Amino acid sequence: MSRATPTLAARVVRWQRQHGRHGLPWQGTRDAYRVWLSEVMLQQTQVSTVLEYYPRFLARFPDVQALAAAPLDDVLALWSGLGYYSRARNLHRCAQAVVALHGGEFPRSAAALATLPGIGRSTAAAIAAFCFGERAAILDGNVKRVLTRALGFDGDLASAAEERRLWTLAEGLLPPRDVDVYTQGLMDLGATVCLARKPSCLLCPLAEACVAQREGEPARYPVKTKKLQRGRRTHALLWLTRGERVLLVQRPATGVWSGLWSLPEFDTATAAEAWVEGWPGKGEWLPNVEHALTHFDWTLQPLRWDLPARAKLPAACPDGRWFTLDEALALGLPAPIRRLLEA
Repeated sequence: MSRATPTLAARVVRWQRQHGRHGLPWQGTRDAYRVWLSEVMLQQTQVSTVLEYYPRFLARFPDVQALAAAPLDDVLALWSGLGYYSRARNLHRCAQAVVALHGGEFPRSAAALATLPGIGRSTAAAIAAFCFGERAAILDGNVKRVLTRALGFDGDLASAAEERRLWTLAEGLLPPRDVDVYTQGLMDLGATVCLARKPSCLLCPLAEACVAQREGEPARYPVKTKKLQRGRRTHALLWLTRGERVLLVQRPATGVWSGLWSLPEFDTATAAEAWVEGWPGKGEWLPNVEHALTHFDWTLQPLRWDLPARAKLPAACPDGRWFTLDEALALGLPAPIRRLLEA
């Protein structure tokens, strides 16, 4: 482990300046709002996807005050398709906290940033390093992979104690200066070179001192034995139209897709058919929609039912609101529901 430690930071800094990413829209700024927004969007989301959403989000909410003042529905609508919607809700809550508690200015230390809604230790450190030059260590998924491989850290990261030990090592590796370049370099290495399945070790500036490279087993790092057991769910959706309008319901404040607008959901196809039995108009079952979430795979069975434009609503019609298609697509919709309506 000691072979990698003395020169790791210097090698990362030198590599980042020569080969790292420099043209991303959230780089080259010390605006904490823009850096924070990018860090939140990049959590569990590919850069290519964020590149589509980031400029649209900034155009609608150019600063933290604009975001704090916006209705949550507007924020969710612009977030629609990015997934992990708790990030959008925390983003809104955090913006309101920055305005209410800090006069619209982000705190300048990682410790203070980490007290805000939705900002964890690693995100706080990234903002503090990029915007305020603080020597603070980050430890997101990509950086964990780079450091555990380089150091040969074989502690099980399912253990809180081993995670704390890696944090301590990461803090000890921080350079005395250029912490922003070093931090970006670690991120870039994890995203472009030290990949999970096929690392490009010949291109890595740490290869000569990397324990995992020397062992010939980079894929065994990081070690994390705790495995999530994926589940499977099946639900029916009622896609109810009346003339040019579609019925949507707002989902509860907790649970999957919380706060988003969606089609009425039923536990089974039989339950959905029972609701529409005897209704005017006509219906048909559409092909199933398969959707993967973090912990389970979800089969959605859409029942399309077209009520006549002038028909009286059935007494058993689910509670919700009627929207034109354009109005519906302007709301915060889960990605599979948006694709369904657009098709």
